[in-house]
Amino acid sequence: MGDPLRIPHEYYQQGDLIIGSIFSQFFSFFDTISFKQHPSLRFIEDVLAVTKYYQHVLALVFAVKEINENPWILPNVTLGFRIYDSYFNEKMTYQSTLNLLFKVKRVVPNYRCDIPNNVIAVIGGLGSETSLYMATILSTYKIPQLSYYLFGPQNMKTQFPFIYRMVPNEGNQYHGTVQLLLHFQWTWVGIITSGNDEGENFVQTLVPILSQNGICLAFTETMQSQTDFSKLLDDDQNTGNMAHLVNNPRAKAVIVYAATAPVLHMISLLYQIQTVNMAGSSLGRVWILTAEWDFPALQFHRSWSIEVFQGALSFAVHSNPVDKFPKFLQSLNPYSPNGDSFIRDFWQQAFVCLLSDSHVSEENSGGCTGQEKLESLPGAVFEMKMISQSYSIYNAVYVLAHALHVMYSLNLKHREVELLSNPQPWQLHPFLRRISFNNSAGDQVSLDEKGELESGFDIMNWLTFPNRSFLRVKVGRIDPWASREFTVNEEIITWHNVFNQVLPFSMCNNMCQPGSVRKKKEGKPFCCYDCEPCPEGKISNPKEMDNCMTCPEDQYPNEDQDGCLPKILHFLSYDEKLSITLAFMALTFSVTTALVLKIFIKYQKTPIVKANNHGLTFTLLIALLLCFLCSLLFFGRPQSVTCLLRQTAFGIVFTVAVSCVLAKTITVILAFMATRPGSRMRNWVGKRLASSIVFSCSLTQGALCTVWLLTAPPFPHLDMDSLAKEIVVECNEGSVLMFYSVLGYLGFLALVSFAVAFLARALPSTFNEAKFITFSMLVFCSVWVSFVPTYLSAKGKYMVAVEIFSILASSAGLLGCIFAPKCYIILLRPELNSKEHLTRRK
Repeated sequence: MGDPLRIPHEYYQQGDLIIGSIFSQFFSFFDTISFKQHPSLRFIEDVLAVTKYYQHVLALVFAVKEINENPWILPNVTLGFRIYDSYFNEKMTYQSTLNLLFKVKRVVPNYRCDIPNNVIAVIGGLGSETSLYMATILSTYKIPQLSYYLFGPQNMKTQFPFIYRMVPNEGNQYHGTVQLLLHFQWTWVGIITSGNDEGENFVQTLVPILSQNGICLAFTETMQSQTDFSKLLDDDQNTGNMAHLVNNPRAKAVIVYAATAPVLHMISLLYQIQTVNMAGSSLGRVWILTAEWDFPALQFHRSWSIEVFQGALSFAVHSNPVDKFPKFLQSLNPYSPNGDSFIRDFWQQAFVCLLSDSHVSEENSGGCTGQEKLESLPGAVFEMKMISQSYSIYNAVYVLAHALHVMYSLNLKHREVELLSNPQPWQLHPFLRRISFNNSAGDQVSLDEKGELESGFDIMNWLTFPNRSFLRVKVGRIDPWASREFTVNEEIITWHNVFNQVLPFSMCNNMCQPGSVRKKKEGKPFCCYDCEPCPEGKISNPKEMDNCMTCPEDQYPNEDQDGCLPKILHFLSYDEKLSITLAFMALTFSVTTALVLKIFIKYQKTPIVKANNHGLTFTLLIALLLCFLCSLLFFGRPQSVTCLLRQTAFGIVFTVAVSCVLAKTITVILAFMATRPGSRMRNWVGKRLASSIVFSCSLTQGALCTVWLLTAPPFPHLDMDSLAKEIVVECNEGSVLMFYSVLGYLGFLALVSFAVAFLARALPSTFNEAKFITFSMLVFCSVWVSFVPTYLSAKGKYMVAVEIFSILASSAGLLGCIFAPKCYIILLRPELNSKEHLTRRK
């Protein structure tokens, strides 16, 4: 069996129920097993203390003290505790766990050699390795184990069903890490992990999540994870480490996943890098530290600077200040340990002094007075504020107390006296699941059905100082149960000095300029890319730079092609110079037409007016007047009424005008033919024929317009595509076939009129009106033939302007060519306005 191994550090307090605990505070040296002698593990008295972890012990003691003094929790039960250390060593962890369970410290496998201790539950340990070593033994006896800092895979609960985690689900930490990187647009990052299963699992879990969110891995470094502290001090292992960190200057953001031993190793390496100036004056990194991280210090670390971690961001289990805890710490005295064998080594190594056996010591001899102030110690040595690990221990004690309180209350209600006098650890499990209460700090503490803490992580910003002290500032939160799952206040973040308070840049290459798009580099990670400008008419923005995008229909790209501007409405408005000019022309021609009509009405008895069928003349002048006026319908923003009237009014009025010209031409021809002896054409000459021509031609056009309005009427339309920066407000013709049918019919009448007038141009007469009609129809046809290609090539309001101009030009051609010679004779050459002169043949 061998002699039992003596463990020098123990803290015991009697009670009705004992809470066992194994913390990790001391590193020690062990002989290497040589297989040449009995493999007994000899303990060396000298230990190195991680002094700030002594607070873990004090947090449990303080919580038990509060509960025992509280009459509302377990009023008739006194809690006690028994605390051991793991020494960061698996063999010592197993031994300490067995010591918790049995009074005689004797190791006999598969035998119960002693009366067991009255341990109701166990709290521990720091990290997954220590927790799982403990669980291997505790799970055999179904003893509840509350691990105060156990992160790891979800399937751990299946293998060890009696473990309860006083930390949130680790998936929240992965999610928070990704959200933090995305918030600051850090897409080129490094990872430093501990060289054990935890570190490997961290990388395997995180890297795919990073890739899914567009974040690339620049490098991965592994820190040594030694259980034997003597190997941690071996300088040979430091050679070549951190090479990737130094050789990747663009990866400013570095994610660190490490527990106590790897952290100490990493601090040692960074100190060496800074000392030999391998990376210049400063590494200049933004360290993103997981919740397992802390700044522990051993004696030989006290002179080392931690300013390399200035501005680091870390995740921490959510905690609130416990008001009475600092006062409790101030009451500690190493000369009054009260069963605490931890305080002696802590005090000597924290204050670098020696405790004498007597209570009096001289300061000049390097001895401890016992009056040293804990608040004078730097943060890496000890903190007065309850740190997150201690807060988890504090909550774990209260979880056990509340679960026991509920169990005692339930048993008392059912009068189960035997269970009250001798409760068993396994009976506590149903009460630990789904427990919920508010602690003294005002936080709600709840465990879900999986035995995990329902809480989130705080995001902390680390401020370091030359005296190795530091300050943690809360700058954000990741909490799945909050209304906003992820929050960060970057305005209060202090970055490393090399960044000059400018947001650090951690990308494979510079960001593409606005208006350009990323193009992947061959053979490089997807975060490394070249930049190419977007094609004309497309944009890119910082949120989507993998593809150029098209603006919405009602917007267009700005000059930098990094955003969209609203398109303005485009139509022939009343206040434009072009509109004013065309409107002035339309009104001028309308007034001129009205004056001509007035002249013809005044001189309607004269031969020149009578000779040209004054009824047709008046109808033609009125039609031309309406032609000029109907052009005004094309000005302004198109409305439903104006769209219906534009083309139909124009088509009908112009048809009347052209049919009048045709009737005039036919009348002239028949009049000359009727002058021949014996001609029967005299029966056709008269007003009835002219009226019939005008009425029938106009009726046909009216029928076409009626069909058009009934089947597919024109309507206002917004054309988004014709112009790049404007929205064309236009009248959609409804039916293109009907539109061109109306124009085609009008063109047909014009061609017939031109042909008839052309044939009649040689009739003998001093004043042959057919000549003027021929010339007027030539002008009319020329205008509208040129209108078609011009109209089709124009866009927006210029299409409307072309049509207005064509209406005015063709109408003015008819007015000028037909009526200008007559007005000349009537007003300036009245002597020619006689029957003899008009009928004289040349």
